[in-house]
Amino acid sequence: MWTSHLVKPDHNIRLMDAKADVPKDYQGAKAEISKRLEGLREDLRGYQELLSAQGKHRLLIILQAMDTGGKDGTIRYVFGGVNPQGVSVTRFGVPSQEELAHDYLWRVHQHTPGKGHVMIFNRSHYEDVVTVGVKKLVPDKVLRQRYQQINDFERMLAEEGVTVLKFFLHISKEEQKRRIQERLKDPKKHWKFTLSDMQSHKRWSVYMKYYEEAISRTSTAWAPWCIVPADKNWYRNLVVAESIVDHLKQFKMRYPKLKLNPNKVSF
Repeated sequence: MWTSHLVKPDHNIRLMDAKADVPKDYQGAKAEISKRLEGLREDLRGYQELLSAQGKHRLLIILQAMDTGGKDGTIRYVFGGVNPQGVSVTRFGVPSQEELAHDYLWRVHQHTPGKGHVMIFNRSHYEDVVTVGVKKLVPDKVLRQRYQQINDFERMLAEEGVTVLKFFLHISKEEQKRRIQERLKDPKKHWKFTLSDMQSHKRWSVYMKYYEEAISRTSTAWAPWCIVPADKNWYRNLVVAESIVDHLKQFKMRYPKLKLNPNKVSF
């Protein structure tokens, strides 16, 4: 199912044409999907343990979205119950002075996963072509160079054994407005609200333009983008969880065998 949301390499996409709501075939199936999700979460827990035990494969999950797009909720739900020793989350905000003194990929590379580990990027190096582009912090010529640099960077990671999964959690402008209003009405959610939420909403079409270009230029055979309809959390979680589990299955992992005869171990 998740494969229907993949962006083919060298394919120009229009996010205005991409559906943010649940596809027709899945509308009204929330209860059924909830059961499937529980099974996928259980599978994920098992595969993540295998990943750590075998210590061979590496998985990088990149989550991008507009403000209120559901990155935190996706991480919290899909990875609920997974052993935290084998999974890390890194959030990339405004670069520090030290980070600005290096190339823009420097701070990203040092957080890529080691063998047997899952790393989740809550925002990523794509901020350096989307947000930077929207705010005109660098010339368009520099942005065009960065698309190729990012492709080369991700290809290098793939050649080094990192499986790169990229998800754009696509919400509609109307749904973003509803979520912002919800944050303002609920005192328990006030801490989530920032003025950047309103700024991104007002500049929606500009952000869509830069996301379209970034996704179109960087969806590759070795690191494809998946545009996830994310207006409904349950369908968003299904697409992400199913994709991750299917990729982990492809590793064909086995628990490593004990290198000695357990019958000869004495206490």
